Amino acid sequence: MALETIDLIIIAGYALALLGIALAVSREPKGRDRNTEDYFLAGRALPWWAIGASLIASNISAEQIIGQSGQGYAVGIAIAAYEWQAALVLIIVAKFFLPIFLKRRIYTMPQFLAQRYGEGVKTLMSLFWVALYTAVNLTTVLWLGGLAISSLTGWSVFGAMAALAAFAALYSLYGGLKAVALTDIIQVVILIIGGLAITWIALDALDGADGAMAGLALLMREMPGHFEMILAPDNPAYRDLPGIWTLLGGLWVLHFSYWGFNQYIIQRALGAESLGEAQKGLAFAAFLKLLTPFIVVIPGIAAVMLAQQGTIDGAAIAAQSDRTYGELMAFAPAGLRGLVFAALIAAVVSSLASMMNSISTIFTMDLYRTWRPDRAETHYVTVGRIAAFAAIAVALVLARPFIGGFASGFQTVQEYTGFIAPGVVVVFLLGFFDRRSNAAGAYTALIGSIAVNVVLKFAAPEVPFIIRIWIVFVIALVAAALVSRFTCRPDERQTVRMGDIAFATTPLFNTLSVAVIAILTGLYVWLW
Repeated sequence: MALETIDLIIIAGYALALLGIALAVSREPKGRDRNTEDYFLAGRALPWWAIGASLIASNISAEQIIGQSGQGYAVGIAIAAYEWQAALVLIIVAKFFLPIFLKRRIYTMPQFLAQRYGEGVKTLMSLFWVALYTAVNLTTVLWLGGLAISSLTGWSVFGAMAALAAFAALYSLYGGLKAVALTDIIQVVILIIGGLAITWIALDALDGADGAMAGLALLMREMPGHFEMILAPDNPAYRDLPGIWTLLGGLWVLHFSYWGFNQYIIQRALGAESLGEAQKGLAFAAFLKLLTPFIVVIPGIAAVMLAQQGTIDGAAIAAQSDRTYGELMAFAPAGLRGLVFAALIAAVVSSLASMMNSISTIFTMDLYRTWRPDRAETHYVTVGRIAAFAAIAVALVLARPFIGGFASGFQTVQEYTGFIAPGVVVVFLLGFFDRRSNAAGAYTALIGSIAVNVVLKFAAPEVPFIIRIWIVFVIALVAAALVSRFTCRPDERQTVRMGDIAFATTPLFNTLSVAVIAILTGLYVWLW
């Protein structure tokens, strides 16, 4: 597919606007050096709209756009559970978790673990997260983004990945979280407009449809199997989305691990100017999550019929479902193609920038600062930039061998994340609500989660992934609670005192929460 002049103008305009805004918001007053709070937490001054937009821009990466459109093609609307259930989790995190984190004024998730369990647990989790974000999350986003751009431009996959990495580094290394979060506003606007545009084009192009809404009705009528939220056991995709267990099982564990305790997500809320702003930001993000499947999943379903009708290359998609979005983009007309291309770049670079910033924050504040505690603030900022650059360079090298051989990048990242997610959720939940929980219990949950996951994966491969995650979570929870009770009681000063934390929320947040739950209920009733 060739990009025409109008496409190139749109893409160049987007890139220049992004870099210009990043430079503008990153400037400090003359004579003032940027400290760690400025660089890693945007000076704790982020408003709700920046938090919500940045959360979604960071989340909707190539993994979502490319991976979930591919899953929409292969599985159908059931994959939207990853998005719609996340909306409810965001409300829960805002209501019950954020007050605890912001009360303690932490920079990172490992910092909370240090306060609650001690330095050993903090160090272990810091190493886990740095390795996971670098070797799995960064590599996945780079690979899927490079794959899509390669299919659209004819560039080599590595060349496309290198260009994406350089662009993300160019605007994020200097400005830190403030530059990432505020430019994410542009990213999410372009992402939503471009995503809805490709959805509209795909639906409108269906033979027998007169307009996009008619195309959606045609899809639902002709392909009912692709519009079932709860899959039957005989469905080929049941292993990935095991029916009612999608609602009752381990998907919740993955969501709480990602939205509640994931550094590159929760870091935006930690940078809020107040608890109320952080909570409104998460509620805003919850509304955007309800919209996401219409951007990333519906086009994939439409691609099934477009391939059957010979409109797009069905053979290429059948060989690798992750090529679905690239084929749809190639189908878009000139001008709109440039906008959609810019949306894809926005999704990729915003996620890369967020992950780089989070890796640098954990490495600098939780590992390096422990080893070198007496350095100047500007020194830590410099170390953070070096760490971010090193992470993206390592991911660039690892992307092809780690991710390139898998059929679905989206399911791959869920699989890898699932090894540690149950232990992470157990450690935080017990840290919040169980005053007897101690470091021995935390180690049991974290190490046991990985060990039991590996055993079940190979000893019982027939058990669906989401059910396996739930089993591991329950085992880790019980084991950690028991070990904590048979070992030393933690220092009372380390425990979370719920009486000191205000969990009350504003009427606006409560109204938004009820609206999210009502819409979510309606969607599940409609598509059950």
